[in-house]
Amino acid sequence: MTAVEIREYEGEDLSSINSFRENSIKGPQDVDIASYRLKITGLVDNPQSYTYDEVLDNHQHYKKVVTLDCVEGWSVTILWEGVLIEDLLEKSGPLDNAKVVIFHAYDGYTTSMPLDYVLDNNIIMAFKMNEVIIPPERGFPFQLVAESKWGYKWIKWITEIELSDDESYRGFWESRGYSNSGDLDEGFFE
Repeated sequence: MTAVEIREYEGEDLSSINSFRENSIKGPQDVDIASYRLKITGLVDNPQSYTYDEVLDNHQHYKKVVTLDCVEGWSVTILWEGVLIEDLLEKSGPLDNAKVVIFHAYDGYTTSMPLDYVLDNNIIMAFKMNEVIIPPERGFPFQLVAESKWGYKWIKWITEIELSDDESYRGFWESRGYSNSGDLDEGFFE
């Protein structure tokens, strides 16, 4: 499948995929791709379950350069390639009362963001960084590219995308005092 560029990236200085610090809640995860399923659940007409290959083979790929800013003070600028969350949700048929997208990870981590943010900003779930498949320590099989959000919103090892009407939902770090919006132009503590 051909990738569509959302933003021009040629000539931009990219960070190495090894420039990240390890800061996950349970260390790098080793996801068994043979049994892996990405579930689309919650407030949808038609829940879905996709294999890794079904996600890649049945959805348009997009590339964009986006900088991840960590609350620990470091940042990386990477060429990400992935699929639009909007495309993944389309077949499931989000219900009218769905307002929030809750992302679940293989290690139990969760985070959420408004559905409107996901749809209005062409948010992708990446499977490549700088033209290589995301390695396990970086989030294989999928990492969210949460543009204009602090790094704790960039969930790795995504296993489920749940639509909800619970606008007060707080993920792992958010339930520990981090800002639920995660907006870069605001502080990360509430």
